[in-house]
Amino acid sequence: MFKLFPREPAFFEMFNEAAQNMVLGSRRLKEMLESYTDVDKKAREIKRIESAGDAITHTIIRKLNQTFITPIDREDIYGLASAIDDVLDCVEAVTDRLAIYKIAKPTHESIQLAGIICESSEELCQGIAQLGKGTDLNACFVTVNSLENDADRITRDAIARLFESEKDPLVVIKWKEIYESLEEGTDRCEDVSNILERILLKHV
Repeated sequence: MFKLFPREPAFFEMFNEAAQNMVLGSRRLKEMLESYTDVDKKAREIKRIESAGDAITHTIIRKLNQTFITPIDREDIYGLASAIDDVLDCVEAVTDRLAIYKIAKPTHESIQLAGIICESSEELCQGIAQLGKGTDLNACFVTVNSLENDADRITRDAIARLFESEKDPLVVIKWKEIYESLEEGTDRCEDVSNILERILLKHV
């Protein structure tokens, strides 16, 4: 009877794989902005990483649909997989805009925001690796929330300076979109943190 209803495929291992891929994508974005050369090539590499993330997400969802008894709530499995994928979607959106808009040079604020996405992803990856082990991850959640608050402030100040100092309206439009995509990436990291915290609270 139990052979008909697999109890626990390797969801935690798949989450780890997804989280590591998220870190790789965010790290490549940070490196791209810090060393701004071969932008199109680096954008294609990040697109490849994002596509790999999509494949991992689809695998998790397929396994979820095939599994009768799951180690954590079904909605949390779906939510965590989707939230991790959303982070990579934002990373790809930033690189797409940098390439399409032919941005000649990144701003200091864009480098800062990419660094925050990377740092948040690394923190979350460490937390996700502890799923199912009963580890207290409160420090992880506090760190990610603090980083997201920093990103909000940096984005707000960067857009304000953009409107004050830039005379070309096209440049304003381009950079406003890039800043907002970067800030959205930090929001999506906080979504991952919130879902992870919800999972742990259910299984204390």
